[in-house]
Amino acid sequence: MNHVFRRSSSMHARCLFKGVKKVHPSENSRHFCELSENHEASSWKSMEGLVRCPANYIPLSPISFLQRAAKVYRDRTSVVYGSLKFTWEQTLVRCVKLASGLAQLGISRGDVVATLAPNIPAMQELHFAVPMAGAVICTLNTRHDPSMISVLLQHSKAKIIFVDYQFLHIAQAAFDLLSENKLKPPALVLISEYTPPSPSDPVSNTHDYESLLASGDSKYITKQPNTEFDPISINYTSGTTSQPKGVVYNHRGAYLNALATTSLHGMINTPVYLWTVPMFHCNGWCLIWGLAALGGTNICLRHVSPKEIFDNIALNQVTHMGGAPTVLNMIVNSNDQKLLPHKVEIMTGGAPPPPPILSKIEELGFSVSHLYGLTETYGPGTSCVWKPEWDSLPREERLRFKARQGVEHYCLEEVDVRNSATMESVPADGVTMGEIMFRGNTVMSGYLKDVNATEEAFAGGWFRSGDLAVKHEDGYIEVKDRLKDIVISGGENISTVEVETVLYRHPAVLEAAVVARPDNHWGQTPCAFVKLKDGFEVSSEEMIKFCRYRLPHYMAPRTVIFEDLPKTSTGKIQKFVLREKAKALGSLF
Repeated sequence: MNHVFRRSSSMHARCLFKGVKKVHPSENSRHFCELSENHEASSWKSMEGLVRCPANYIPLSPISFLQRAAKVYRDRTSVVYGSLKFTWEQTLVRCVKLASGLAQLGISRGDVVATLAPNIPAMQELHFAVPMAGAVICTLNTRHDPSMISVLLQHSKAKIIFVDYQFLHIAQAAFDLLSENKLKPPALVLISEYTPPSPSDPVSNTHDYESLLASGDSKYITKQPNTEFDPISINYTSGTTSQPKGVVYNHRGAYLNALATTSLHGMINTPVYLWTVPMFHCNGWCLIWGLAALGGTNICLRHVSPKEIFDNIALNQVTHMGGAPTVLNMIVNSNDQKLLPHKVEIMTGGAPPPPPILSKIEELGFSVSHLYGLTETYGPGTSCVWKPEWDSLPREERLRFKARQGVEHYCLEEVDVRNSATMESVPADGVTMGEIMFRGNTVMSGYLKDVNATEEAFAGGWFRSGDLAVKHEDGYIEVKDRLKDIVISGGENISTVEVETVLYRHPAVLEAAVVARPDNHWGQTPCAFVKLKDGFEVSSEEMIKFCRYRLPHYMAPRTVIFEDLPKTSTGKIQKFVLREKAKALGSLF
């Protein structure tokens, strides 16, 4: 497909779809990579007197952040979980002993260790202990059912899985499915809120987290990666449109993105971070490692709710937090909301937050920044870097600027919006749409056991996101839609994000999502799924009229359905579910 979008006569973006030959990486591109590596090796050796040795070269790894934190910030609080607190010195000792315990269980370099747990201290410790044992951490989505967990355990070949007691029944059911298929389940380590389980625990081959940690040697010599490209983690994609893919991160990328993400958050020394982003999601946007670099404090939350958020901000002097736009939406529409005692920086990702939500969240005392990225880019890849001269802009324009996805962070080589077929950069006119593409050290190593998918993602020498955006005159990008979400109606291409932004302006709308519905005459028309705020009643005709007043007629929804919206564990609306529902409605004519 030739995904190039240009202005239509109605001054809205339009797409030209033409059949083109698919671009695939060639043997030449792989050969170029080998030549580059050989050239690098020979170039520094050509200068007399230079050596590469342990004194001046150590592979980058985020493990080093913990070792430094234990020296520089040894007495500062590293973790808070209710009444439980650790210092950075204690965290290092616990992680070393846990790594030793893993070695005692037979874990060696390159083995995969899985987790199934919420945002608790054990998750923070495992992100250091597993790579310190030379292994690869695989954080599983806690909303997966036993069937999916069994599939991912089989695919990753995890030798051990750490399971929080809250999800033990899911792990047990997944183990049963593996056994039914004559596959040996991994060993299980139960995380039981820091008290050993009863001797009658029904799970065989089970260990207790605190007991395993206590059995470890505090003098254990931790393993460093052999090379920076050694894998450190596997993050499975959400699998909203297909089977989840195992995205592999390496030590170098994790190190760099950990530093970059703290910068995107505007963090300096000793921040206090409230964990509302799932730690299993892109390794908590790499902030689990990044907070150690700054001697920050991890405020762990088992359950995320507006009350827990506001209570913890006041109790623990939280300075930073993050979350999907749905988290912001939850905060501004909660009965537990209150003015903050101090400014809190909140970083949001995913679809651009609607201006009304941005406005309300800032009125409460939050300072909002917007970032963009994918699992394949270690989480955050760009942010709307704010410029002082924008402070004087009218409020609506400031909010519009804040909703943009911005520019790449300083550890990513380049982000661009390009024509998917020709690979040419689109003009910076704020109108022509193309695909967002990345290249640099914070792009995944590849998809686990899926060479074809890896080659397709890297075709042309860039990572192809599948997201559509425009590039503004100042170089800032603005996401318009997912490639698969664009609604093509009578030859016009409708950005569902633009329609959703208008829907959110309606005072009764709590959540909204727009997908394509089949139409015998127009091909497709916008279909809106809307969840209303409590106490409101609105008809579909009224909602359609509201949109038509604010959008070109063809962009307004022709169908509005009121219901709860399905979401992923990270708060993203599952549009593939809604697309199937819209398809099942049949054509309007």
